[in-house]
Amino acid sequence: MTKRIFRSIFFVAAVVLIAGFALIMGTLYRYFDNQLHKELQNEAEYLSTAVEQLGVTVLKELGPSQERVTLIDQDGTVLFDNLADQSSMDNHSGREEIQAAMANGSGSAVRYSKTLSERTLYYALRLENGQVLRVSSTQYTILSLIGSMIYPVLLIFILLIVLSGIFASRASKKIVKPINELDLEHPMDDEKVYDEIAPLLSKIGHQSRTIQRQIAGAKHQQEEFALITENMQEGLLVIDKNTILLSWNGSALKLLDAAGIRENQSVLVLNRSEQFQNVVTEALNGHHASTVLNIQNRYCQVAANPVIWDKDPEGAVLLLIDVTETTERECLRREFTANVSHELKTPLTSISGFAEIMKDGMVKKEDIQKFASKIFEEAQRLIVLVEDIIKISQLDEGRHPYEYQDIDLYTMSGEILDRLKSSAEKNNIQLKLEGVHAVIHSAPVILDEIIYNLCDNAVKYNHPHGKVIVTVFQDKTQTSVQVADTGIGIPSSDQERIFERFYRVDKSHSKEIGGTGLGLSIVKHGAAYLGAEINCESTLGQGSIFTLIWKNN
Repeated sequence: MTKRIFRSIFFVAAVVLIAGFALIMGTLYRYFDNQLHKELQNEAEYLSTAVEQLGVTVLKELGPSQERVTLIDQDGTVLFDNLADQSSMDNHSGREEIQAAMANGSGSAVRYSKTLSERTLYYALRLENGQVLRVSSTQYTILSLIGSMIYPVLLIFILLIVLSGIFASRASKKIVKPINELDLEHPMDDEKVYDEIAPLLSKIGHQSRTIQRQIAGAKHQQEEFALITENMQEGLLVIDKNTILLSWNGSALKLLDAAGIRENQSVLVLNRSEQFQNVVTEALNGHHASTVLNIQNRYCQVAANPVIWDKDPEGAVLLLIDVTETTERECLRREFTANVSHELKTPLTSISGFAEIMKDGMVKKEDIQKFASKIFEEAQRLIVLVEDIIKISQLDEGRHPYEYQDIDLYTMSGEILDRLKSSAEKNNIQLKLEGVHAVIHSAPVILDEIIYNLCDNAVKYNHPHGKVIVTVFQDKTQTSVQVADTGIGIPSSDQERIFERFYRVDKSHSKEIGGTGLGLSIVKHGAAYLGAEINCESTLGQGSIFTLIWKNN
């Protein structure tokens, strides 16, 4: 730092010296040049007055002089020159200053001599008789002046540069000394501190505060990260290459059903199953690994990824996800497949059995119609089952070919009740429609299927001489269709499962009245597809109320 300050001061001093010298020389040269012009003008005026009064003889009586005096006739002929023989001089009518004097009464000019590094100043004045009196003087250029004084100038420059170096060295050491002696622990408390380094101390203090803020920010980010990971539903474990736990969150302990973690504890203590150990080992060997653990009747998926540093695994990150719901859904899917197989097998077995008996000729002619009727009934049951399965599949996948249009729920409900009149009359069940004409934009085929299934169930699972009441309601917040019956009701223990596929509350009663066990499942999936909610309220032995609700935007 001292060298840099020294070079800066020395460089500035040298530049100032050179610039000052050049400025002084230029100023003095311009000053003397103006003075010479005035002197030539004054001398020309004095001599012109003398020549006009006394004649050319006055010029001949002039003694030795630095100025050159020349008298030129009107035709440019030189009549007199105090430094040369006028007879050997050429005509001066073409000279710039002579032409200017002839035209304007006076004129001046400057001519340079590159070989002699001189400049000659001319001033010409026209006399009353038309002759021109010219006075000239020779002046050295700046370069020639410096050249003539080269040795003293160099001597002065060397002396000034040496002095500049000495003063620059002392000044730089003096400037740096308080900085070298500065107490960086308490910079503002040092009494030797002077105003010139106050900005530096201010920056040091600002930098210190910035570092403190950055440390606080890093700590805050660490706390935020801990807060985020602690509130994650997923479990997070970070281990080193020796399986020692470096970081974890509460969800990981909960998923692994671990009570707590001690310092420098191995992750393998949290779960001693072979599957878990294999996943950890595979990750520490540099490979991704995953498995599903069964812990306390819950399923936890463990995904382990290695942490690579310089091509070598230095640890691993384990992510734990509760997949109980997904696994249970997979079980339900397999159960659904088994139920479908069973439901399909029953009518197919009946059809096959009746057909085989008829084929072998073991049926009397009068019983053929009865057997054919049984085959037809089972085939129809099979068709309805397949159609319901297709509907469920389409609703699950969110694809349906039907277009949306405006639907009057009151009118549609009335048409559905008309279709159910014959089956309701068999058990003397009263059908009733109440409410208002409410219009919504929906898919009519799906909506018809939903309301029909609800009304059909209300008729099938009703007591003789019971009632089915359909109510359409609409206000500023919602639109709803309510199907209420006075039937057998649903036990509270079964109400959460009634929308599952093939689930029947009373299997014997359901078998008697027919059905595939998919009606309410179609209702649930259809409502979700149409953006509606389906609610159920039921009391065993008193009846059920199913409500389809659309929230108004």
